Amino acid sequence: MAAQWLLLLLFVLAGGGGVVQVEGQLDNLGFISIDCGLPENAAGYVDSATKLRFISDASFIHSGTNHNMSAEYITPSMGRSWHNVRSFAAGARNCYTLRSLVGGLKYLIRATFMYGNYDGLNRSPLFDLHVGVNYWSTVNISDANTPAIYEVITVVPGGSLQVCLVNTGSGTPFISSLSLRPFKNGLYPMANATQGLVLVSRVNFGPSDGVVVRFPDDPHDRIWMPLSKPTEWSEISTTKKVQNMNVDSFEAPSAVMQTAITPINDTSPIEFSWDAQPNVNDPSPGYICVLHLSELQILSGNAVRQFYITVNGQFWDPRGFTPQYLYTNAAYNTDPNHQFHQYNVSLNATANSTLPPILNALEVFSVLSTTGITTAPSDVSAMTAVRDKYQLVKKDWMGDPCLPKNFAWKGLGCSYAVSSPAIVTGLNLSSSGLSGNMSPFFASLKGLQYLDLSRNNLTGTIPNNLSQLPALTLIYGNNPNICSDGNSCQILEKKKSSMVAIYVTVPIVAVAVMVGCLVSKGATSNNLMPRNRTSSVHRSLQVNNRRFTYNELVAVTSGFQRVIGQGGFGKVYDGFLEDGTQVAVKLLSESSDQGVPEFLAEAQILAKIHHKNLVSLIGYCKDREYMALVYEYMSEGALHEHLRGTKLHATCYGVVLVEIVTGQPHIPNDPEPTGIILWVRRRLVSGNIEGIVDARMCGDHDVNSVWKVTDTALKCTSQTPEERPTMTNVVALLKECLELEAAHVVSNAGYYTTESGANPNSNAI
Repeated sequence: MAAQWLLLLLFVLAGGGGVVQVEGQLDNLGFISIDCGLPENAAGYVDSATKLRFISDASFIHSGTNHNMSAEYITPSMGRSWHNVRSFAAGARNCYTLRSLVGGLKYLIRATFMYGNYDGLNRSPLFDLHVGVNYWSTVNISDANTPAIYEVITVVPGGSLQVCLVNTGSGTPFISSLSLRPFKNGLYPMANATQGLVLVSRVNFGPSDGVVVRFPDDPHDRIWMPLSKPTEWSEISTTKKVQNMNVDSFEAPSAVMQTAITPINDTSPIEFSWDAQPNVNDPSPGYICVLHLSELQILSGNAVRQFYITVNGQFWDPRGFTPQYLYTNAAYNTDPNHQFHQYNVSLNATANSTLPPILNALEVFSVLSTTGITTAPSDVSAMTAVRDKYQLVKKDWMGDPCLPKNFAWKGLGCSYAVSSPAIVTGLNLSSSGLSGNMSPFFASLKGLQYLDLSRNNLTGTIPNNLSQLPALTLIYGNNPNICSDGNSCQILEKKKSSMVAIYVTVPIVAVAVMVGCLVSKGATSNNLMPRNRTSSVHRSLQVNNRRFTYNELVAVTSGFQRVIGQGGFGKVYDGFLEDGTQVAVKLLSESSDQGVPEFLAEAQILAKIHHKNLVSLIGYCKDREYMALVYEYMSEGALHEHLRGTKLHATCYGVVLVEIVTGQPHIPNDPEPTGIILWVRRRLVSGNIEGIVDARMCGDHDVNSVWKVTDTALKCTSQTPEERPTMTNVVALLKECLELEAAHVVSNAGYYTTESGANPNSNAI
């Protein structure tokens, strides 16, 4: 039956168009009729067959390119909306947004496709359709000359709906037209908030003229395909109007109900069938069948028309069915059938019937689950406002922001729950070309914990309403014109329990800080004399730790007598404070291969991070050209001294590193229990490191650093012992990772807290 449906679509191609300028999305019927690929500056037009207005799709989508079908596939009788397409060679998901809808109302959505070799490749594609976050159907284009129509009846939860074309790797998605038709909520009661109805077939039995019935004969603009079989069915008809019932669940149009079929042999049944079409998204599809029935003949004397309806031998109603004269009746299953590979429907006369069964029209639907969790509506509105303000559609910001997970907007971090909407918790818009002021809509993301706006061209002040977010970390460094007036960013008023922290975060803290603070550095020069540096290079050190003078450090270290370590910054000396506390003093050497920015980056990191397993920064020195850091003393020595050992130690350490980078447990359950190393290796086949990185980093990390950490970890877990690096080599590699992260951190510097009283435009720690 599905094949017949596609073939009969050829009848729909007829129709012309007169030109008329059309504006807005909805016409006065509440219809939306979009000619996809019609140029933005082209005038809209009225289709001569339906008298419905079509407009360009330019205001509904901001991606894709317009194309015309090859001339050889265009015929004089072909409707204008088939002449062109919009295709989507870029992006995994491209979405149309239909607005000005009524939340909770039922709508018919129709998408049409005709390839027409628009790209000259003569390769028919295969791709998916989504309605909102839910899979709708797979578009399978058989050839260049065959049209395809896909329909779904669904309840729209909010004031807008998105229809998305999803690239599945089997060709470039495209679309010819997209339409929306509002339905009364009483129509098609099987469609509700949890399930929609995907059209399999809609047939008008009996007409011999081959005319397709749709608007205006059907006020709901359903497309009824004519079907007759003169060798099997007799056709009966009437010119009288067939009325809908007062409470009618389908409102089949009179033009459809005025024709019907009966079997040529009065003792034969009316039979039809369709095959189940399971797919990866719905391996056991359910089906709804609606039979539209009306008596078209005045029955004389004792004539009786009564028949049974069975599906695969099961009775719908054992009492039999008798249609009413010139009134629409419908027989249908309320619960979808799932259990069969093929569905055989039969209408058989009862023993009391003197006339054969009759059938006017038929609709078959597969059931679409619409229970997919979405992003919280308030977050969708806020993210849409941010996207539109900064014109971020080129970042593939289309469809639902967080769902499906594999199509979440780039740069977003989301929190997911089993049965409640996803919320936006992180947003990385670093280096995104943002300009203008900082959008107040960021504060509408009530769950937002991390916002990186660094390296843009934002201006103005930090919005006061950000103080409403109790756990927000805001990074805004390298926006030269934000808070440029020293009085323009006042301390935000807030509750004592609320804190907006605006500062530098360390993405792979467990790796970078551990290596930077616990691992000794390589050999450097013995020259401890300070070197001159211009003041413009220095950033002020504003920390709560003690500030030492150079002379105090001379006293603490007894004149820098005992060297306990060496590193890229200089030597580390043993020392004692006045109260007897033993400390380690790292002094920046004149011949150090590291610069002042890197030295300050380490100070920034240590000033922010406190952990029982990490050394603490006790104080610092910035006295003229002398710079030093004072740490707590590690009586057990440096980490690398304890990590030296067998290759088995390297294997265990590699697993720990991978767990840190991914944020996954030792055995992830995604989608089934798998060792963490195998889990990572499988996901790195595509070469995309972002696919394994802990989402809580929200993209704030140096990609090369993460690659190097991950590669080091995987080498540690090699099944061949000879291929595993020594722990000394591991330490050296991780030191390089730290340097990459330090440079990343320095470039992101800039923070304030609303309780600190610090200048919000300063880059101080």
